Amino acid sequence: MAETDASGRTQLNGNCYVMSPHLASWNQRGTLRWCRLVDGELGALYQTQWLFETQGSMSEATAFGDRHAILFIGAGAGSVTISGRRFDVRATDGVYIRPFEAFALSAQPGSTLRAYVLACPLAQIQWHEKMPDNFDTAHPQRVVSVDAAQRTAMGPRYFQILVDKNIGSTVITQFIGHIPQSKAAPHRHLYEEAIIVLQGEGCMWTEDRKANVRAGDVIFLPRKQIHSLQSTNEAGLDVVGVIYPGDNPSINYY
Repeated sequence: MAETDASGRTQLNGNCYVMSPHLASWNQRGTLRWCRLVDGELGALYQTQWLFETQGSMSEATAFGDRHAILFIGAGAGSVTISGRRFDVRATDGVYIRPFEAFALSAQPGSTLRAYVLACPLAQIQWHEKMPDNFDTAHPQRVVSVDAAQRTAMGPRYFQILVDKNIGSTVITQFIGHIPQSKAAPHRHLYEEAIIVLQGEGCMWTEDRKANVRAGDVIFLPRKQIHSLQSTNEAGLDVVGVIYPGDNPSINYY
């Protein structure tokens, strides 16, 4: 069993790792606190991901220049304002931010809004004192909610695409899925992937290492890294994944 270091990261083979945000180093800016989960310094070639948390009033506007960004609302309810246009959000929603747009988070009173924020290709946070008014009206739909009718089933496993090219995201794809109690055959992908564990427990296996995973953890998988995600509890694992480049999370190579 691989050991977790002081930053909350459990290193597996290659650049694959599991990050536990509750052990990570957090930053604060106004009403917003955040920690980094995936970036180039940790081995990613394409993806940068943070966990944002805010309570109460609107956070400072955040942008990533010419990068595409996807948010996943991990907990709470509130709103995301994208370059001047407000959208109500709740836990398990996916949100898409176009290049050059900015966004800000606001939580419902008395609650904490938690958002996993991912930008591709590799990106740096840019802060704006004033929210820009440059919402891309050619792509008006920005929030996608979980809908059982939209699931793609693979036996007892299933997934639903949240954010993809259908709402303008041509470079990154976000999906939510369920893994029953089982251990997948070792396989690889041609895309880089970050997986958020929403519910349940299990293990991530690589060539000769493994790490425990639980709700809240983030798994980073480089392209072509052999791996197997095991669900160890009877109720299974619920996960959210973001892949780049690619639009089909069901394609595996053995």
